[in-house]
Amino acid sequence: MANELVQQCDIDIGIILFSSTDKPYSFFHPTVEVVAHRFLNLELSQTIRLVATHVRNKVIKINNLLEESETREELANKQTLQLDKVKKARKIGWWEHIEKFNGNDLIKFEAWLNAADFDMKYRLKQLENEASSSSQTSVENANDASNGS
Repeated sequence: MANELVQQCDIDIGIILFSSTDKPYSFFHPTVEVVAHRFLNLELSQTIRLVATHVRNKVIKINNLLEESETREELANKQTLQLDKVKKARKIGWWEHIEKFNGNDLIKFEAWLNAADFDMKYRLKQLENEASSSSQTSVENANDASNGS
């Protein structure tokens, strides 16, 4: 709470607390000297002012780093939630569970692979035939052109 007051109001603050077992706890910002001098209405020396300014700047820098870290953590958590949703929503492909196939599934899968292999080889042969006939046509056209000249 005191730290929030320091951040939001840019104040000097000093708190001393004692536990039920008389153990002391304290919080001072920016330093004990600054708070004591302010409380006693004493003039702050140049050194104490410089130290206080340094402490304030350091606290601001650390708070900015903390806010940046919290923002990154929040974004990472949102991304994780989004990825979890996508993971749950997507369809699982057969290749992810191929080791769980039973005998009948394996026979069907093998038949599918054989058919795909046949189709690809057939298409490759067609492309090779088209390529060789088009190159043969090009040679014949070149021969016709040279004979016609």
